[in-house]
Amino acid sequence: MTTRKQRIAARFGAAETYDDAARVQRLVAGRLAERIAATGRAPTRILELGCGTGFLTQHLRRLFPDADLTVSDLAPEMRDRARRRLDSMQGSGHVRYLVLDAEAPEEVGGRYDLICSSLSMQWFSDRAAALARLAAMLTPGGMMAFSTLCAGSFAEWRRVHAAAGVACAIPLYPPPATLEDEWPATGQGLWQAETILDRPETSLAFVRELRQIGASLPREGTRPHAPGVMRRLLRALETPEGVTASYIVGYGLFRVPACPGVFVTGTDTGVGKTLVSACLVHAWAAEYWKPFQTGVAEDIADSVTVAELAGLEPARIHPPAAVLSAPLSPFDAAGRENIVLDTAGLRLPAPRGTRPLVVEGAGGVMVPIAPDCMMIDLIARFALPVVLVARSQLGTINHTLLTLQALRRRGIAIAGVVLNGPPSPEARRAISLFGGARVLAEFPHLDRIGPADVERLARLLPSFERLLAPYS
Repeated sequence: MTTRKQRIAARFGAAETYDDAARVQRLVAGRLAERIAATGRAPTRILELGCGTGFLTQHLRRLFPDADLTVSDLAPEMRDRARRRLDSMQGSGHVRYLVLDAEAPEEVGGRYDLICSSLSMQWFSDRAAALARLAAMLTPGGMMAFSTLCAGSFAEWRRVHAAAGVACAIPLYPPPATLEDEWPATGQGLWQAETILDRPETSLAFVRELRQIGASLPREGTRPHAPGVMRRLLRALETPEGVTASYIVGYGLFRVPACPGVFVTGTDTGVGKTLVSACLVHAWAAEYWKPFQTGVAEDIADSVTVAELAGLEPARIHPPAAVLSAPLSPFDAAGRENIVLDTAGLRLPAPRGTRPLVVEGAGGVMVPIAPDCMMIDLIARFALPVVLVARSQLGTINHTLLTLQALRRRGIAIAGVVLNGPPSPEARRAISLFGGARVLAEFPHLDRIGPADVERLARLLPSFERLLAPYS
């Protein structure tokens, strides 16, 4: 452990009144827990880093009482406080408590379905290297979930320092774009930021509370201010409206795919998912799977269409989990046949080689499959990046942006969007600007589609390797 890490551990370990001042820390832990729960995953092995006094720990225990939970902190005193917080909570999963440097996770060993931490990552000395080491400890389909402070935090305190011409000792935090770039290349990650405004009673209370939560350790190269300078800064921070402390908090979710591949979904039914799937299969020499095939009483099954259009041999087609007659959602089509689809045990098919897997959904992301399962739940469980197919006509901006928003709320990576129909510069611009997603290709309207058309359109798509970086 470095000398600075030892000072960090000592500072937090000595913060006896941490909980009294940790309003923001408590709030952020709850919001990170909400994001973890929204992904719809049920991890069986969890590693928490920088547990503090256990704000996030108690949420993890409540959400996943049967999971085995490893709780760790750099400061032994913090680890012990988290232990005391959990003593009264019930759960069948085993809990162990460790003193651990989050940047040296090899000490704990093992593989985890979820690795998480709330407001400790800002103390990492080399985030990118630490994240790479942590990603290597994830199981296939596993997830990392972090919250951290971002650029713009404590803007008011920094502003009075700048006006006084003195250096601010609070660390410099990265913008979300930098955090995006630091995710490992082995999976897909995204960051979302929010602003939390804290209102300490006075400027002196603000400084004291920083000490109470152990966060007052100055950054390298700065020294404590002389008493006279500090008094001037505290007076400058006071305003007629009171004291405000801005926290810009980033929430990051990262996933290792369960296998190489993508999930093709659409903004609606009939938008061209099967055509795009056939083009992706052809472009990547990929395998294909459609878990739920509906409408076979009125149309050819999509698996047959993809095989014909992409020249796909049977060995590269995985059989669907259910084939249903009615051209309805899987839930309603199954109801017509008096069955309920079993989604609890549904898993991605085992790959038959090293090729990517193209999974095609039914309809859009909010199409019901079973009473307790929507298509977006299946996408989240499979942990594959999404290729979203949309029409280029009027109305696509609203439908596409809403779909992108729904996917991001669940922590699902978006590989990009394919537009079907007449060229629309407006739709392309809006998807990129407001949706933050790449337009992978624009397919023209075709009255009839054959293998030659698929071969030509497949050339418009990026290679699988190019698709992987960066994710939006």
